[in-house]
Amino acid sequence: MKSQCERCNAALPPDSAAALICSYECTFCVDCVQGPLGGVCPNCGGQLQPRPTRVAKSATA
Repeated sequence: MKSQCERCNAALPPDSAAALICSYECTFCVDCVQGPLGGVCPNCGGQLQPRPTRVAKSATA
């Protein structure tokens, strides 16, 4: 799971709802996707969708 936007380097931690990915897991922030990228991955031309989030594991798990 990539931790930053591939276009603007914005931080996208595992629990971020602002991360979008394509089927190849290219990762971009919502601002880039809704703005200059227009919802399309610049690498493969695929549609960008919300990335599933992950919660951090607890130290006692």
